[in-house]
Amino acid sequence: MSQVKGLYIKVTGWMLLLFAVGFFCLQMGCLYAHERFQAEYVDDRLFYFINILCFIFLALAIILLLKPSKIWLWAISGLAVVFILASGGLLVASNKEIKNITSLSPDYKHVVSIKEKTKSGDAVYLRSYFGILARPKERLPYKTDGVFKVKWLANDIAAVTYKTADGKIEQFIATYGDRSDGRSYYYVGSEIQGKWQGKNTKVVSDTKGITVIVGGRTEFFDWRHIKQFGTLAIVLEKQKQAVWTISLNDNFVVPALSGVPKTGDISLYQATMRDNKPIILHDQSQK
Repeated sequence: MSQVKGLYIKVTGWMLLLFAVGFFCLQMGCLYAHERFQAEYVDDRLFYFINILCFIFLALAIILLLKPSKIWLWAISGLAVVFILASGGLLVASNKEIKNITSLSPDYKHVVSIKEKTKSGDAVYLRSYFGILARPKERLPYKTDGVFKVKWLANDIAAVTYKTADGKIEQFIATYGDRSDGRSYYYVGSEIQGKWQGKNTKVVSDTKGITVIVGGRTEFFDWRHIKQFGTLAIVLEKQKQAVWTISLNDNFVVPALSGVPKTGDISLYQATMRDNKPIILHDQSQK
């Protein structure tokens, strides 16, 4: 029985040591990727969390494999506590300088990553690669007030709603997919031309612009005030702030040939900091 227990302790110790070495290699790899490719963690807090896990696993591995005396056991434990507290302090200090906004997609394939400098209000959207790594892609056009709301409209579309420093509502749409064969660019406004109907909601898209009717209230947006994000969503603006987002749902298919009818639904999502849900709209022009 004691031999089995001893074997179990050794196996556990070696596994913990392998985890510690793996996390250390991950940190070194991330530092190399940052220097070579300007890549970084999607969330800066990961660096400190991984440091803490690496040291905890290393300390436990040493204790299980070397079976130190009581004095060394206390020394290792004390060093671990000091390291964890120091890393926690650095994490808090870093988070005061850079605010991280991260959100995982419903299908766990994409990550929205935005990093904001808390003092200046400047925010940058990072494109995720290989899960936990990302590269800066574009700067948000306006300084923010530090409050963000992320809502996934589809598995590959995330609406980031925030207020600018002067109190206006803005929406940034992160897109990660395509609704065609991926070989050609297309305009969302052109693909959704027609009439769309949902619960107490109607959207009409034509050559002049897009009309949104919600609960009897009608708003018209000409094409000068409609901004496209990727090939999956558009934001309707009025008085220099976002009002609505229209996105192509997962089941929307852009036909490869002209004249072939489109299929699928779209979503209408209001630009507000309140908790709200997208409204699904069905194509009425094909009926």
